[in-house]
Amino acid sequence: MWSSEPIPGNPWPHDMVITIENQPHALYELLWIREAWDLQLSGQDLPPLLTDTPARVEAGHPGSVAQWQDAWPGLWHSCLEHAAKVVDHSALERLTGSTAGSDERMRLLQQLNGPSWRDRFGGEAFTPDYDQWNRRQFEAVTSPKSVAYGETPERASLDALIPAWRSGLTRLVTIPCHGAFTRRIGPSALLITEETRNNAARYTDALRSFA
Repeated sequence: MWSSEPIPGNPWPHDMVITIENQPHALYELLWIREAWDLQLSGQDLPPLLTDTPARVEAGHPGSVAQWQDAWPGLWHSCLEHAAKVVDHSALERLTGSTAGSDERMRLLQQLNGPSWRDRFGGEAFTPDYDQWNRRQFEAVTSPKSVAYGETPERASLDALIPAWRSGLTRLVTIPCHGAFTRRIGPSALLITEETRNNAARYTDALRSFA
């Protein structure tokens, strides 16, 4: 929330704006592929498993799977880096004015969308089960919840959120994975699990790690 002037009695700083990216599609695709295809990965600082375990894909693509396993960690970190970026509104404006099918439009779309599994490998890895799994994630984060306004995660952890924002935090990226996995992923962004955001004590600790 934002206002041009302080609001008497409101503890939320009038100029504090925090973006919650709770549907990072490029990251969702990577997390689903890792488990649905049972990729055996090696690499540093990889995320924990999904809370909603996807059905295992039975059809075999052994040649592709070996290539996917090699590429997954690097692509994860590239997509994570893009997820941490603030939206470039000037690029959005240029996209609106660009010509359909032009090289400029393709360049701007790539800049705004960032890297993705589909750009790298196409849609071969995705089955109808992915659409079902993705729909469940969408419903989980968009379904109405009977939570009082003052008890939303950001309000419940406001004492930790304000110092984090003053230290530069403007963007939170959440992933539907088990346990705690809190990482500073840029000068203004923090990666956390949805489990962490929905637990006031853990969310407070995560925010304090940024400040």
